[in-house]
Amino acid sequence: MLKDFDFNETRNPYAGFKRKELGERLARAQRLIKNLNIPVLIIVDGWESSGKGYVIKDLVRELNPKSYKVSVFETPTAEEEARPFLWRFWEKIPSKGNMAIFDRSFYFNLLNDLSIENGELQQGIEDISIIEKQLLDDNVIIIKFFLHQKEKTQQGRIDTLKNDVDKAFMVGERDEEQYKHYADYLEHFDEILEKSDFPFSKWHIVSTEEKKAASEKILGMSIDLIYEGIDRILGQKNGGIRYARNYIPSQKPLEKIDLGLTLTEEEYDKRKDALQLEAQRIAFQLYTKGIPTVLVFEGVDAAGKGGAIERLTREMDPRGYEVITTSAPNELEQQYHYLWRFYRNFPKKGDIKIFDRSWYGRVLVERVEGFATEKEWERAYEEINQMEAQLTKFGTLVIKFFLYIDKEEQLKRFKDRENEPDKVYKLTDEDWRNREKWDEYIDAMNEMLDRTSTPQAPWNIVSGMDKKYARINVLETFIEQATKKLNE
Repeated sequence: MLKDFDFNETRNPYAGFKRKELGERLARAQRLIKNLNIPVLIIVDGWESSGKGYVIKDLVRELNPKSYKVSVFETPTAEEEARPFLWRFWEKIPSKGNMAIFDRSFYFNLLNDLSIENGELQQGIEDISIIEKQLLDDNVIIIKFFLHQKEKTQQGRIDTLKNDVDKAFMVGERDEEQYKHYADYLEHFDEILEKSDFPFSKWHIVSTEEKKAASEKILGMSIDLIYEGIDRILGQKNGGIRYARNYIPSQKPLEKIDLGLTLTEEEYDKRKDALQLEAQRIAFQLYTKGIPTVLVFEGVDAAGKGGAIERLTREMDPRGYEVITTSAPNELEQQYHYLWRFYRNFPKKGDIKIFDRSWYGRVLVERVEGFATEKEWERAYEEINQMEAQLTKFGTLVIKFFLYIDKEEQLKRFKDRENEPDKVYKLTDEDWRNREKWDEYIDAMNEMLDRTSTPQAPWNIVSGMDKKYARINVLETFIEQATKKLNE
C-alpha cells in the first residue's frame, strides 16, 4: 500500500471545487445523517507532521459543532492503561446522528511501536477488526484516512515547526523518531495498513505533499463515502439483505440442573461467616495484585440474585467494589451501540464491578420482547464472546452466575412478595408480563448459556430453589475461581 504509493499521481477529482464549497456539501451530508440517525466515524491517521490538524480543521470548518466531536489519541494515560485496550475508544464512539473524528485512533499503539512482536501485532489488529465490524453492523459509517508524505517533506515540516517560536512545541519525540527511521516506519506502517485494510473498512491513503490538495481530497471523499454508507444502510433497512438464522440447539443446560440441592439452617450458618471473611481476603488480594474483576449475575426473575450479591459482598470493603444494576437503556444510552454503556463501567485494575443483569439483556429481554431485531440479537452472541475474550486477555477475572428456579417456585415467591411490605417493591408489572412468556424466556436462556459459555468465561449455573444453598455456592465459586486467578 504505502510502498507502492505513487506520489506522482496527481489526479484529484475534487480539485475543481473550493474547500469552502466542499465543506458546505459535507455540512449538508451531516444534516442528512442527523435526520436519518446514522453515526459517522472518520479516522485521520498518518505520519507525524503530515498535516492531520490541517485537514481536520478543514473537515469541521463548515459543520454544526453541536453534532460532531474531535478526539485526539496519543500515549495512553495512567487511567487508560488501567483499562482494557479498547475502553478509551468505546468512550468516544459517535452517537446516532452525530460524527466523531479521531485524530489518530485504535491504531496508535501499533503504528508507533517498531519493536512490537508479531503475535501482539496480530492480536491488536484482530481486536481492532472486532470493534470496527461491531460498529459497522450497528450502522456506523466508518471512514479511514492515512496521510502519507515523503521523507524529505517530513524533514522540511519538522524544521519549519522548530523554527517557529509559537509552534516549536508541536515537534515531539515521535516526529523526530519517525524521520530518523523513516524507512523502518514505512515498512512497519505498510504492514499494518495491509493487514487492517478490512473489506468492511478500507484504508484511503492520501498524499499530503500539497496540504490544500489533500484537504480537498479528504473533504470530497468523506462526502462520497458518507452517501455510499447511507445507501448501504437504507438498503439493509428496506430489506435489501435478507437474514436467515441457522442456529440448531445442541443442548439445554437448564434441564441438567439438580433443583433438589439444599442446606440446613445450621449448615448455612456454619459455613457462611467463614466464606464471607475469605471472600473479603480474596477481594483484597485482587486489589493488591491489580487484577480487575467482573462478576455477572443473570437468572430467572425472583431467583435470588440480589440476596446472593448481598451475601457475597457482606464483609468486602465497599470502596473496592461497585454493584451496577442494569435496567432498560435510557435515552442517552439508546443513542449508542448497546455495549457502549457496559464498556464505560468496566473496572480498572484492582477493582471489582458486579453487574446485576448485564449485556445479556440483548439476547434475553430484548430478544423476547422484540426490542432488538432478530439480526441484532443473533450477532450479539459473537459480540459478547469477543468482548469477554478481550477482558480476559487484559487480565480481567470474569465470573458469570446464572440463578435458576422453576416456574412453580417463581409463582410462590411472587405471591410472597405481594404479602411482605419489605419486599413488595421488588415485584413489578414487568415481572408478571415476563412470566406469561416463561417458555420463550427459557428457550432464550438455554441458547444464551449454550452459546456464551466459553473456556475463558464459563457460566456457573446455580440452583436457586434453596436460597441458602445458592448463596453458599456463589461464595464458594467466587473464592475458587478468584484463587485460581491469583495463582496464575
